[in-house]
Amino acid sequence: MDWGLRNRLSRIIKQDGRTVMLAVDHGYFLGPIKFLEDPKKTITPLIPYVDAIMPTRGVVRNCIDPNIDVPIVLRVSGGNSIMGRELSQEAIITCMEDAIRLNVSAVAFSIYIGAEYEHQTLVSLSKLVDEGERYGMPVLAVTAVGKELEKRDAKFLSLACRIVAELGAHFIKTYYCEGFEEVTQKVFVPLVIAGGPKMRKEEDVFNVAYNAIKKGAVGVDMGRNIWQNKNPIGMIKAIRAIVHENRTDEEAYEIFIS
Repeated sequence: MDWGLRNRLSRIIKQDGRTVMLAVDHGYFLGPIKFLEDPKKTITPLIPYVDAIMPTRGVVRNCIDPNIDVPIVLRVSGGNSIMGRELSQEAIITCMEDAIRLNVSAVAFSIYIGAEYEHQTLVSLSKLVDEGERYGMPVLAVTAVGKELEKRDAKFLSLACRIVAELGAHFIKTYYCEGFEEVTQKVFVPLVIAGGPKMRKEEDVFNVAYNAIKKGAVGVDMGRNIWQNKNPIGMIKAIRAIVHENRTDEEAYEIFIS
């Protein structure tokens, strides 16, 4: 891993080996999802509390102040929508040169193990890793599962995460599951945890974050469970306390309500 690539990655994963990322890329297949109708309004108040944000290039150019020094993990896969027949039909939709023009710190691509377009997404990820190595750009592999949410178990996530690590992904976004330590023990690159659909209770979000860190994740990349909450600042402060201060989920809830 050359200096430029390591330097970009160090902006996202901080000196304590941890990161709090904010996912705001949902519009690329969901359109104007609730509370992202005006991305700038939602994102701006949260930026001081996150280590990196994960948007699309349209959101970067139109909704993020270029004077704000926040690392960007740019969503570069897409080509599908919630209206389509198969969510797994993704390809590279943003070139590496544009990512460099935007001065991002990493690029993100979703892969779909076990889905109809598995091969297409894995080959595209491999090509993106080649480009990343050429230009010194870290690649985040997102182990999406599409409509087959029941596959979020340790066996499936170990398979998906290990495959993309073998293909050269520099870090991985995946889901928390029972027996998550089985996943972290079998994957040799850093893992960050997705929040997924909005959970019913804040305590559930904190419990997932706490247990994921405890079992080997380096951080989180949450979206809806932060900015769809009635108190998004409280949520991100509480999550940050878990990730960077080793607070428990119970302590995080106290921070949230304080």
